Amino acid sequence: MIESGATIFFTKGCGRCKLFDTPKCKVFRWEKEMALLRKILLESGLKEEVKWKHPCYTFEGRNIVLLNSTNHYCALGFFKGVLMKDKEKILVAQTENMQSVRQFRATNAAAIKRLRPVLLSYLAEAIAIEKTGTKVALKKATDYPLPEELEDCFNENPEFKKAFQQLTPGRQKGYLFFFNQAKQAATRTARIEKYRTKILNGLGMND
Repeated sequence: MIESGATIFFTKGCGRCKLFDTPKCKVFRWEKEMALLRKILLESGLKEEVKWKHPCYTFEGRNIVLLNSTNHYCALGFFKGVLMKDKEKILVAQTENMQSVRQFRATNAAAIKRLRPVLLSYLAEAIAIEKTGTKVALKKATDYPLPEELEDCFNENPEFKKAFQQLTPGRQKGYLFFFNQAKQAATRTARIEKYRTKILNGLGMND
């Protein structure tokens, strides 16, 4: 029998690193917790699919929540979590740059069991938001300031400027956020130089 993508994830891992199908895979670190979360997700009526090599739960073809595992926790990532009320204050942004997704993180099976009614209500809320068609107002690349050091590079090398402008908006935002995080001019310059080749090749930071 051919294994489904979700079954492979839960029995072997996501396959994104060399630990795939080994006892050291992060998926097995939170095996009990993820099994409980999966049960709650399926109970909510969402459809289980696999996207980005992880179980993704959808409503009428639209992404609602992603289940994933890290070294420190397993998590439910609500795609439009920023629009949710989060009455219990259990959702967090994965990074400072995360505009839409909000995570529920778990490290304890007993806590998941206790929060089962809350999680089901959160899933119902996420589905209701999706039904309304409401979209998250995301920042555009032009909303991020252009570091002086990057502007200097553009003036010195028009081809580099053209390559940056041809990047997808998401890749541009990623670079601008990363460059602007550096407080020192020298650090910003070093970061720009580090990723110069990737930018010229049309690649994002993590490509």
